Amino acid sequence: MEANLLRVEELIRDAFREHSPEVILVPEGCSSPNVFAKVLLGSARPVDGQPFQMLTRLARELGCVIGGGFVAVRGNDTFGTYVLAEPDGSIHLHDKDIPTAWENNYYRRGDDAGVVRSNSLDCRVGLMSGWEWARSGTSRRVRQAGAQLVLGGMCWPSMPTNWPGPLKLLTSREHRIWKEQARALPGQVARITGAPVAIASHVGPITGETPLIPGLRWPTTMIGESQICDRDGMVLARLSEEDGEGHVSAEVQLGEPAPAESIPDSYWIPRM
Repeated sequence: MEANLLRVEELIRDAFREHSPEVILVPEGCSSPNVFAKVLLGSARPVDGQPFQMLTRLARELGCVIGGGFVAVRGNDTFGTYVLAEPDGSIHLHDKDIPTAWENNYYRRGDDAGVVRSNSLDCRVGLMSGWEWARSGTSRRVRQAGAQLVLGGMCWPSMPTNWPGPLKLLTSREHRIWKEQARALPGQVARITGAPVAIASHVGPITGETPLIPGLRWPTTMIGESQICDRDGMVLARLSEEDGEGHVSAEVQLGEPAPAESIPDSYWIPRM
């Protein structure tokens, strides 16, 4: 975790030097990627611990809004928390509302509104973390609250990339589908909420464990798709899986939300 946080701080500083932005985002799980692995059972940190201190310190030092997520301990529980830190010391926390799949090993669901008022940006900000982005209910909640900007992070691991025979055919197919869904999702959320969107996503190879099959490794990749979109869903800046680690920037216009699409009746926005 300490090495991850050092690398994240380097990336934040590098992004600030190159872009002089008002907002810098890093993914959910920035201190420890969100995969199925026993080692992550020890990854939670106090809500005001190392990841929180890094994000809030850099927001004050660099004079910009900084967002990032980690598994946070509060009381007797842990949550998938996304932090939005402002230069004036204001702090906004959002807990992922529904843990998906193996996330239930690591934290419980949150119940906050997920929409905050940013003094620095002078607007209402919807915060989304992980597969909250992919659920219609999240966009409904954010849209009903009148968010003018949607920010957050993603940690989307794919299927195993080197399992043999028929399994490889299946996992390769799923990988292609998931990449297409991840690429389309930020623009879909922008059109549904009627607000500009920025999402920071994990990218690159990673190995976890296979649920229900002890000892079988899960070699995979984080599929990336860090994007900035305007409220019509046009992609203004993007980092794909092939681009790898880095940072991009774009300017968006803030105003009252103007949804271009209705909220889907389905549970998921993509056809999961």
